[in-house]
Amino acid sequence: MSEPREGIGAKPGAREAFAAYVEQWRDAVDAALLGGISFGEPEDLRTYYRRPLLEFLARGGKRTRPALVLLGCEALGGNPLDALGAAAAVEHFQAAALIHDDIADHAATRRGLPAVHVREGEGLAITIGDGALVESFLDVASSRGLSAELRLELVLELAEMMARTVEGQALDVGWARDGRFDLSPADYLEMATLKTAHYSVASPLVLGARIAGATVEAREVLREAGLATGLAFQIADDLLDLEGSVETLGKEPLGDIAEGKRTLAVCYALEGLDDARAEELRALLDSGSREPGALRRGLELIRAGGGIERSRERALELARGAGELLDHLELGSGEAARALRSLPHYVVERTS
Repeated sequence: MSEPREGIGAKPGAREAFAAYVEQWRDAVDAALLGGISFGEPEDLRTYYRRPLLEFLARGGKRTRPALVLLGCEALGGNPLDALGAAAAVEHFQAAALIHDDIADHAATRRGLPAVHVREGEGLAITIGDGALVESFLDVASSRGLSAELRLELVLELAEMMARTVEGQALDVGWARDGRFDLSPADYLEMATLKTAHYSVASPLVLGARIAGATVEAREVLREAGLATGLAFQIADDLLDLEGSVETLGKEPLGDIAEGKRTLAVCYALEGLDDARAEELRALLDSGSREPGALRRGLELIRAGGGIERSRERALELARGAGELLDHLELGSGEAARALRSLPHYVVERTS
């Protein structure tokens, strides 16, 4: 039998279990990622590709996604050391996505430092991001101790994760490009599921579960719980952009307003505002203005339309649903099981 689930609103400290798990494995993940530069490589290759990629990876980030791979493996009875290659693959994909996103969004900073395209130029930044994608597949294909059949399964899972993410990104960017405001909250949730939920939570957990030898049934319950958690993660991330600071975000807040992003908070706000203020919000989002006064006004309108409050409620609802799904898994009573059960807490209650 599984130990009792610590649901949303459980005793203080329950949500810290996942954060502790991430920290426990951080050094091992960093070692898998930052293997160094081969002395056989030409100096120019190190200068233009290898060093900039390693420097970006070394900036950190929380390493939550690779930790989820290890967690999915250990919580379902596997050895997390066997999953380090797949964990590195997910973080390499994250690096590629961030490098490319910063170019598309004209972002000046990432993780508190100049974005890669600011330091290296757009052409090299695109190439470095492409290289990180290649590294993702190499991480899995070269994983030691895994059968060829399992490595193929992992490569296919990884490719499926990437495909869903690209589809979601295409919707997100396309809607902004075409000035689309005929979007419902359901449209947003579908996009965010594709763009974020698969690669941020569901696929990393399933990658780990595959390495553990979990049953198809267990993997699919884990995937469904991961999708709900990943969607809650994206909503919480959108809210952090509205309410966070440079110190907590590592970049300027209110960037989603400046980029005209169609977030859930915007969709809800447009439903809740009167016609005049809804039109004002649409115009502001379409303007691309980064003027502080305009960004603050956008935040005021989103808040006035109930966007922040309703989004937070939706994230909590998704997290509760994820917790209920995890009740269906036989996870045992170890630290990995406790960390997995605490994941929905971590997602909706994080502050950075």
